[in-house]
Amino acid sequence: MASPMSSASMIEERPLISSGFVYRLTAGVAVLAALTVAISVGGHWLGEKISLAGHTGSTRPITVTIGEDTMRLTANTIRFPSERTDGTAERVDLYLTWPQMQGYSEADRMRFDDISQSSSLIFLQITQSTMSRDMSGRLGPIYSQLMDGAAYSGPFGLTAHRLRADAGYNGEVLLTAPRPGEPDYAVRCLLPASPAQATSGDCQRDVKIGKDLSVLYRFSSNQLGDWRAMDAAVRSFVETRLVDNIAPATTAAGGR
Repeated sequence: MASPMSSASMIEERPLISSGFVYRLTAGVAVLAALTVAISVGGHWLGEKISLAGHTGSTRPITVTIGEDTMRLTANTIRFPSERTDGTAERVDLYLTWPQMQGYSEADRMRFDDISQSSSLIFLQITQSTMSRDMSGRLGPIYSQLMDGAAYSGPFGLTAHRLRADAGYNGEVLLTAPRPGEPDYAVRCLLPASPAQATSGDCQRDVKIGKDLSVLYRFSSNQLGDWRAMDAAVRSFVETRLVDNIAPATTAAGGR
């Protein structure tokens, strides 16, 4: 019979905390740390994406061809992320600050995000023309046939014309003004009862630009006082971004 001492010596002594447990605990702590970092980074990235709401401050050039016209635009002027790609497109949607005619930037973030400030933006939709005349050109042959009753004095020196209820314009009025040496200005608007009720798209007008582009632009009725300057600015913005009109970059000294 073995002595108690010899029996005790046969029992393997083990530490209270095994090396395997320490390894598993260390691995678990490492995994938790990695998850914490991932959540922190991912949350920051997601938060930025949510706050941007599809906007971008990038001024990367985007070359878009619509019909016979090619334009070079910056990414931050293009409203929808899916349209910020080079190549052929059926349309491109832009949004710009008024009167600066600039795209999205962090400095102007609230003008794009806060609906109460959206009346300081104008929205452009550029497509290939489907009609031979723009809105000014349609004034005589089409809109004059849709007017209901006598014209009356509108805001900012414009003349207002009610449109027939059965024409499908749902309360819109046509505002016009003569322009020396040019076709009469024409814009359709849903005029609010008060300036406080104006939206960012109360008024819309389309113009033909380039070889075959139709540029429909929408803006707040609160900006109607700028109708002359706005029409000229929209034309200039698009025309100067047509590839045929972009001056080639000058070559630096020494041919670099």
